[in-house]
Amino acid sequence: MLHRERLPVPVVVVGNILVGGTGKTPLVIHLARDLGARGRHPGIVSRGYRGNSGNSGHTLEVTAASDPGIVGDEPLLLARRATCPVFVGRDRVAAVRSLLASYPECDLIIADDGLQHYRLERDVEIALVDGRGMMNGWALPAGPLREPVSRLAMVDALVLNGAAVSPAPTFSGATFAMTLLGERFYRLDESMTTCGAADLAGKILHAVAGIGSPQRFFDHLTTMGLNFSVHPFADHHEYCEDEMLFAGDAILTTEKDAVKLARLRLTLPVWILPVTAEVSPDLAAFVLEKLNGRPPA
Repeated sequence: MLHRERLPVPVVVVGNILVGGTGKTPLVIHLARDLGARGRHPGIVSRGYRGNSGNSGHTLEVTAASDPGIVGDEPLLLARRATCPVFVGRDRVAAVRSLLASYPECDLIIADDGLQHYRLERDVEIALVDGRGMMNGWALPAGPLREPVSRLAMVDALVLNGAAVSPAPTFSGATFAMTLLGERFYRLDESMTTCGAADLAGKILHAVAGIGSPQRFFDHLTTMGLNFSVHPFADHHEYCEDEMLFAGDAILTTEKDAVKLARLRLTLPVWILPVTAEVSPDLAAFVLEKLNGRPPA
């Protein structure tokens, strides 16, 4: 019933039906980089959750030097890691048009967290599921789902993050397995300075995470053999210095949290663990195969 707008380039939507993060940001980075390596010129659009631009009617280009308070933490991370143009705006159609006006060489758009933005016509839909599954299976406000589980039957591909299992056993589309890999830390104030888990062994550590599933980050650190105190925060949490007054040797955090911690004056060194997505089988090849059959705009 809603009017959809077809844009002059194909659109690939990456999203989920569960409130909170399921690993979309590393997947979008992986997909953008893989598509770029195969000769495509992708651009990324996002709402910019909790950024001031995403809550206004304006669109804005995100650069590596953008303020996360304006553009949002995830778009800033995308701009720094995805090596392609990134624009934010509540109206994803307007954001795409702004991106294409500035970067006419872009021949493909990846819509970050755009599964429910139905005004934007899409050519490929990719939905992520993590180890939390569908929880109680109810839609908001009774449960954590943005849409019914049956919505997953309509997407082109399911990506199962980590130990996730498919919540749609009769799903007839393609299914992919995603693993988040991260082995070395770098310092927030000296990005060229890195260390491994062995260098942090025996130290008093505090793990800070304000992502959709903080436990996923804590579990990752545990598999690296580290001992630490956990400090989970809500997704997209806006940190203040009083919350980081820990006694110890160092703070461990995610890249998404680091973009906001960088604005604070902290007493302890901060070590950031970057992660990359490994997807099997080849998701970029699947997307290109789907797009090869797309009719002209």
